[in-house]
Amino acid sequence: MEKRDELYAGKAKSVYRTDDPDRFVLLFRDDTSAFDGEKKEQLNRKGMVNNRFNAFIMEKLEQAGVPTHFEGLLSPTESLVKKLDMIPVECVVRNVSAGSLCRRLGVEEGQTLTPPTFELFLKNDALHDPMVNESLVVTFGWANTAELSQMKALTYKVNDVLKSLFEDAGMLLVDYKLEFGRSEGAIVLGDEFSPDGCRIWDKATRKKMDKDRFRQGLGDVIETYEEVGRRLGIQFD
Repeated sequence: MEKRDELYAGKAKSVYRTDDPDRFVLLFRDDTSAFDGEKKEQLNRKGMVNNRFNAFIMEKLEQAGVPTHFEGLLSPTESLVKKLDMIPVECVVRNVSAGSLCRRLGVEEGQTLTPPTFELFLKNDALHDPMVNESLVVTFGWANTAELSQMKALTYKVNDVLKSLFEDAGMLLVDYKLEFGRSEGAIVLGDEFSPDGCRIWDKATRKKMDKDRFRQGLGDVIETYEEVGRRLGIQFD
């Protein structure tokens, strides 16, 4: 597999074309940002940690029957992924109240949400990823009704798998976001799953073990990511 030119550079990852038009290389960088890029920093080992973390989670989801774009690790910071026609909508599940949900609704952080909530957000940095509903998604052609139904079902399936996985390791999966794309007519999980895109708390102490450590200046960001990974059984270099 030959890595070629850069196709896209996001806030923390870059995508490269390969000599196979249906495969991309996903590079996890050490860049870290929050608040729509207002806070930026380079965190040593972050790219490696998130790459390994994502590979572990994607493999667990594949084993549980969730189709993903992940194909394998190429290097400490690179993975091979399938090319997807990405849908510009984030699917968010919340098991515990935190973050923007508390700010929007004035609810207290830490409430168990039964049943878990499901929300949709348009991926648009300029608009600060606004919340949207299913009607808007269909009306503007971002996804059709059948695709949305499949995205929702897969998002909840991911919750069933990962909520249990984290709980068994003494942690709470508070909330997370997923992105999906199309591949040969099927809906496939894309992007990444790492502590950058979810909230994880220690079950006993409620210690924050995710990107909120960076957002809130709590320190030990990558050390805590590695602790999460080790509890799950991930081996880091």
